[in-house]
Amino acid sequence: MFKDFNLKDINLTKYLFFTGKGGVGKTSTACAIAVALADEGKRIMLISTDPASNLQDVFETELNNKGVPIDEIPNLVVANFDPEDAAAEYKESVLSPYRGKLPEVVLKNMEEQLSGSCTVEIAAFNEFSGFITDEKTAEEYDHIIFDTAPTGHTLRMLQLPSAWTNFISESTHAHHV
Repeated sequence: MFKDFNLKDINLTKYLFFTGKGGVGKTSTACAIAVALADEGKRIMLISTDPASNLQDVFETELNNKGVPIDEIPNLVVANFDPEDAAAEYKESVLSPYRGKLPEVVLKNMEEQLSGSCTVEIAAFNEFSGFITDEKTAEEYDHIIFDTAPTGHTLRMLQLPSAWTNFISESTHAHHV
């Protein structure tokens, strides 16, 4: 049935998302498609948004959240979202302009306020959306493939902007009453 299957016969979009419950083969399918497209000469970025990703094991390469070229597969760059790393980078981007300008006690207070789970979620979404909205990334790759976290986790991440908009709107209205 699949012996005549050829990726060249399919008109693929720039962004491909492999989603579903845990254990259904998202990673295997995303990796197979990424390698096949790279082998065809397409420039591919494969990104895992799953905190429990095993892309490092699949490609036997230490990965980061920026993307690492896979030596054995020209045209393939692989990235792993690490929510904690993303949060640390986000916190530093917020704090660094104030280092040396504000008292250390103020910086510690700011850092403490940025230490909650909300910061991790915001940073992870920020990183995720960066791959979709960055024009340089879009120009550099023919396809950007997302091997997503299990469905519930992915849906929560995608709902973040709406949830924060509602929260801010409700908080703003409460202060004006």
